[in-house]
Amino acid sequence: MSDLTADRAIRVIGHRNPDTDSICAAIAYSRLKGRIDPAHTYLPCRAGMLNRETEFALNHYQVPAPQLCTDVSPQIRDVDYRRRPGVDGEMSLRQAWKTMREEDLDTLCVVEGDALRGLITVTDIATANMDVMGTGILADSKTSFKNVVETLNAEVLVGDTEGRTVEGHIVIGASSPEQMEKVISRGDIVILGNRAEGQLTAMEMDAACIVVCGGSKVSRAICMLAEEKGCIILRTGYDTYAAGQMIPQAAPIRHFMVSEGLMTFTLDSLVEDVSKVMAAVRHRYFPVLDSDGKYLGVISRRNLLNQRKKQLILVDHNEKSQAAEGMDEAEVLEIIDHHRINTLETDGPVYFRNVPVGCTCTIVYQMYQENGVDIDPPTAGLMLSAILSDTLMFRSPTCTPVDEAAARALARIAGVELEEYADAMFEAGGDVTGKTGEEIFNGDFKVFTSGDIRLGVGQGSYMSERNRKASEELVRPYLETALGKRRLDYVFYMFTDVRTSTTELIGAGEQADEVIRRAFGVELSGGMAVLPGVVSRKKQMIPALVGAIKALADER
Repeated sequence: MSDLTADRAIRVIGHRNPDTDSICAAIAYSRLKGRIDPAHTYLPCRAGMLNRETEFALNHYQVPAPQLCTDVSPQIRDVDYRRRPGVDGEMSLRQAWKTMREEDLDTLCVVEGDALRGLITVTDIATANMDVMGTGILADSKTSFKNVVETLNAEVLVGDTEGRTVEGHIVIGASSPEQMEKVISRGDIVILGNRAEGQLTAMEMDAACIVVCGGSKVSRAICMLAEEKGCIILRTGYDTYAAGQMIPQAAPIRHFMVSEGLMTFTLDSLVEDVSKVMAAVRHRYFPVLDSDGKYLGVISRRNLLNQRKKQLILVDHNEKSQAAEGMDEAEVLEIIDHHRINTLETDGPVYFRNVPVGCTCTIVYQMYQENGVDIDPPTAGLMLSAILSDTLMFRSPTCTPVDEAAARALARIAGVELEEYADAMFEAGGDVTGKTGEEIFNGDFKVFTSGDIRLGVGQGSYMSERNRKASEELVRPYLETALGKRRLDYVFYMFTDVRTSTTELIGAGEQADEVIRRAFGVELSGGMAVLPGVVSRKKQMIPALVGAIKALADER
């Protein structure tokens, strides 16, 4: 997929700290949308890092991870910036000025291949012309004779200009031959009229080039002598004065361009940040680069007025606190979810499908059936993985007969034995080898709001006691850090044993232990509550915790 296609794509994205359902639903639904709406491009995305359970599923079915997209605020890629090709540093000052005037630009980007090498502005050109440039400017800048011919709109009468550069000074041959002999040196360019004695004198002094002005004829004898001496003869229609004024403009722009401290933006630069930079400087146009530093075009303040909002389809969430950053600046087209309806607002009506099942991928499976679209084995395997994960292999109270029927049908399409695959997936997901407490904590963590209270609940599902205990030792000391880092009132973490359908719960925050006691009517041992039969964050954990928090608040 090209950068331009990706920029215009509709992103299908799950919540922050994505679980297996969030990732697999994004992939499966984007594939379905691509089949039923081929006129648009649908791009699966993720708002956070993958956990090991999800990595296992993706690796098993050889499906690449969705593109990481943690912020959906408008970026330069969402702006119709000017895709103006870069120019060669050998371009003459005069040609640069003509290009700017014709294209209504005041900045040209000098490139070598795809790499940005410098900038030249109309101010730089004006400064170069207003400054008194020495007669050696063309030699100092290693100007090609090609540029000289182009600048003077000259005709080459004698000599080969290809690949040759100016090595001498610019001399106006308007004086007597005796005086000219005193000022002309080997390799100079001599600008003169139609006087044969002046032309002869210039060649006798080994001038590299004579420029005959006014469109004057040059005798055959002069041309033959020039060939013998290796002297280039150019003829221009300009008079001597004009030619003398214009010839310094043949110098290449690389000699005058700014190449240090260039102010550039990338496709990923946020429009808000770019606007602030533009307001602080006087430049009009700024180069745009891709992530590899390849030059793409230029952007101005005017371009920022025509920014496009990113178009999104949300899966597995409908709460603003769980959405990617910048959601307020994006356009939501659809929401496919199985959670409670909460705080997300949209600018206009959207397609909202919310079904009380155990997994978003169950809903996506239904939509495949409704649209008569066949499911390929890898996609089926991903949706199966999501249903097994969200329903804890049908043990969660959120699981419905619809979820189980969908999972078994998908297992047949994927060609796997359901129970064996589930055991392997949960075991891989519970492996904490080499992980930090923060990584485990963020593997599946969601933030919820209730009135003024913000609480976060994370969950890990484990097939073995060894993995569960190892996770507890790492996560427990991190809870207080997470509380402050995320600016929450409460943080809780569920260590769920899939085989026994039991959760060990710990928490942090003011009176967190008391909240757990009231929510579940249990006593804690060592700051941990053992909750048999409690496996669902959505249906069993959140309602009980919120109720207990409200009761405590009412008593204060």
